[in-house]
Amino acid sequence: MLEKLLKFLKNKKILILGVGTEGKSTYQFLRRNFPDQKLFMADQNTDLLEKYPEFLEDINLEISMGKEYLNGIQEYDLIIKTPGISFKNVNTETFQDKITNQVQLLLEFVPVFTIGVTGTKGKSTTSSILYEVLKEQEKDVFLLGNIGKPIFDELEHLKQDSIAILELSSHSLQYVKNSPNIAILLNLYEEHLDFYGSFEQYAQAKLNITNYQKETEYLIYNADNEFLKKYAFKATDYAVSLENKPNTKNSVWIEQNDIYCNNVCVMDLRTKLKLKGIHHMHNIMFVLAVCNIMNLDFSQSIKTIQNFEPLEHRMEFVAQIDSIEYYNDSIATIPQSTINTIKALKKVNTLIVGGKDRGVSQKELVDFLKDSEVEHIICLPKTGKAIYDELKNIANKKLWMTQNLQEAVKIAKEVTKNNTICVLSPAASSYGYFKDFRERGSLYKKYIFQDNIKIVSNNKLT
Repeated sequence: MLEKLLKFLKNKKILILGVGTEGKSTYQFLRRNFPDQKLFMADQNTDLLEKYPEFLEDINLEISMGKEYLNGIQEYDLIIKTPGISFKNVNTETFQDKITNQVQLLLEFVPVFTIGVTGTKGKSTTSSILYEVLKEQEKDVFLLGNIGKPIFDELEHLKQDSIAILELSSHSLQYVKNSPNIAILLNLYEEHLDFYGSFEQYAQAKLNITNYQKETEYLIYNADNEFLKKYAFKATDYAVSLENKPNTKNSVWIEQNDIYCNNVCVMDLRTKLKLKGIHHMHNIMFVLAVCNIMNLDFSQSIKTIQNFEPLEHRMEFVAQIDSIEYYNDSIATIPQSTINTIKALKKVNTLIVGGKDRGVSQKELVDFLKDSEVEHIICLPKTGKAIYDELKNIANKKLWMTQNLQEAVKIAKEVTKNNTICVLSPAASSYGYFKDFRERGSLYKKYIFQDNIKIVSNNKLT
């Protein structure tokens, strides 16, 4: 399975650019297969050797750290870049053709069937549902990328009949020149503008998931998305719509109380699910399109979907304390996600909102909150300040501008009405205040349990 890939990598002057989970995974794969080959590594962080002392033992590894970590980058034969490294303010002309990543190397050199999942929101849930559906139908399936293991951790375990589900961020797709066999494009909203500089550049990175597909391969796309409506798609592609039946050869849509796929009713909307909200139903529609393409058992797939639990930090039920339900939706880093969460939960009385300002407009969320039943809005720096300023004079809203999450949770406990919901759904990135959305969500849960004894519908007693 790996012969072509190993032949391509052998004896090249390879730079591993960025040393996190994926960079370390790349290093370990190369070392397993080329124990004596000279390798190079570069990262802006200067504490790599403290984090990874094992690097000190490798006499064939050379590491560049600090502000000048990109010096001499054009001298390498191959640059295996991790997703978090941004070239936004770097002239890449002299080395752009050398940039690759784990996704590209898999797609180009490893003959395994791939399903790629991207979109601004919904990637992890959709990828995870797909994985469970295929696993329950006894497929040799691997969940890789953002939500799963790094691709290079599992390469040696892939077989000819394996299926690799790849959760793909825009960063993972930016420099790829191959696309998966089935590509899923869930949605496109403003996001990562600090990384790309414009929505158009961000969207172009996302579209690489389909740009290099063959005519016989499949794209499943959001037919309701305004940005995608101007694109021409292949005859094999599937349009997914919540609004109406698409005028395409292949489509998935809702009609009355049913989901249809290519004129066949495949699921009753009244089916009881553990996932809440129309946006989750939308994700499920993409999964049903894959089921149709791969000739899977629909009835078994729907049973798997029914039993699927929400992922951590994604509209996650935390606890019921006295008569207040607390939800953790830390993954909500754009306004549209927060709007969907409030609509899905229905009884939201208190919203904790705000985070890093990445240039994404909050106007849609502000307009939605003005007319919503959300009474208490607790704002965090920095985007929370703009929301606070816009809503502070609205008669039926009570707002607080706080300095940190712990203070926000303390206020939420005091003001949230009985028999309602408090939710953390920030509509903004966590970076600059937390390590990532996971740390933000975990701390939120910790603060909820502090100083509380009576907890209902939760196994923990704090």
